[in-house]
Amino acid sequence: MESIVSLDPARSSSLAVRTLFAMRWKIGELLSWDEPDSGLGSRVPTLRDRLPSDLRDASVPRFEALPFTSLYITDDEFAAEIANRTMHGVMHIGLVADGAEGHRGQMAVLVKPNGPFGAAYMAAIKPFRHLLVYPAMLPEFERSWQARADDRATARG
Repeated sequence: MESIVSLDPARSSSLAVRTLFAMRWKIGELLSWDEPDSGLGSRVPTLRDRLPSDLRDASVPRFEALPFTSLYITDDEFAAEIANRTMHGVMHIGLVADGAEGHRGQMAVLVKPNGPFGAAYMAAIKPFRHLLVYPAMLPEFERSWQARADDRATARG
């Protein structure tokens, strides 16, 4: 799991991902999209408070480079959230059986835009997210989860 929360788009193997994230962070800085009063606990409540106690009370890893907050982690799934002036989003990553005695990563990203500007912004970046960012990031998440699954299998003997 530590490998997922340590992923840094600035170090992505994809030039497109590195460029898009650098542009997003710079624009966000210039327009104050990511100020503390626009995020979790101030503009929107965290979803972690709505989780069942066994998930809510468990320890979760902290992200190193991305402004996400971990919601929960189990052996085969992980969820994190983010909020800023443009949206409130949840990223869910799962390791699912592939039917050939292996596993593959699967990711869902759910986004609730913040107002008309947030809706326009999310619509504008949708093609970049779906064509460039997610296809580049999902294999990195999948490798992280697979390594974790392999470690668990080795530990079990």
